[in-house]
Amino acid sequence: MKVLFVCTGNICRSPMGELLFPKFFDGEDLVVDSAGTQGLIDHEIDPSSRKLLESDGIDSSKFRSKRLTPQLAKDSDLILCFTKNQQRQIASVAPTAAKRTATVSDFAAMCDYCAKEGMISGSTLDERIASVLDNASMIRPMLPPSADIKDPYRKEFEVFEQAHEELGAAIATIADSVLPKKGHHRAA
Repeated sequence: MKVLFVCTGNICRSPMGELLFPKFFDGEDLVVDSAGTQGLIDHEIDPSSRKLLESDGIDSSKFRSKRLTPQLAKDSDLILCFTKNQQRQIASVAPTAAKRTATVSDFAAMCDYCAKEGMISGSTLDERIASVLDNASMIRPMLPPSADIKDPYRKEFEVFEQAHEELGAAIATIADSVLPKKGHHRAA
């Protein structure tokens, strides 16, 4: 499965998504990438995002930014962005990817809803995420609107911390919802 995170410049939020997401899906067959709708090309990650990822034990020194292309979107199984505006921009760049695109917050809410309602099916991560996407058009109207994860670019460190916290919480919800539950033994 290929997951693509998309923000505006691909130096603050989407690199955090790209590098955090695999930490929640250890051992899964997963490729995670990121890009920006107005992506700066070949830039390092923002120093504030780097600092936050370091606190998670993630080395981001090799990260370099790129711009979203139709091919990059087409090759992705799931595209997670941070604002409704970015979701519209992705759909204009790659119309066929629109049904596989959601804001991180919306997708987390959809995963949570599907898990609680027993709507997630399949034995692999690909199949389980696909089952959420297959139900998206039916369940989106039932969910309250989710907030965008604000762009921290050129803002105080606290805004980066908030974006990092919101992103981490959303990814944790996605993982808790779509990862097959391991068996357990009932205490006697």
